[in-house]
Amino acid sequence: MFPGGKKGMQDLMKQAKKMQQDLAKAQEELANTVVEGTSGGGMVKVQMNGKNQVLTLKIDPEVVDPEDIEMLEDLIIAAINEAHEKVSKTSEDEMSKFTGGMKIPGLF
Repeated sequence: MFPGGKKGMQDLMKQAKKMQQDLAKAQEELANTVVEGTSGGGMVKVQMNGKNQVLTLKIDPEVVDPEDIEMLEDLIIAAINEAHEKVSKTSEDEMSKFTGGMKIPGLF
């Protein structure tokens, strides 16, 4: 028999359901979160949502040099990577509210 009997089991189920609802809400909020990654002193800016989807990419015309496309590519990659790191950190912070700091793969 379950400790606490039928009442204990019902309470546990209620807590699990609330946690599941709270987690779903947190995942939705995270998906709607927008972070910005920059490089080149702000010359390249990327906005990314909590699903790691790039929403915007802004490139200052001063950084566009037809003779050095490689530099522009590097700046874009750096800005995207920075935004991705911010999304990952935000996800970890949000997840730790539910897991007490334990890492559960695939939760976010």
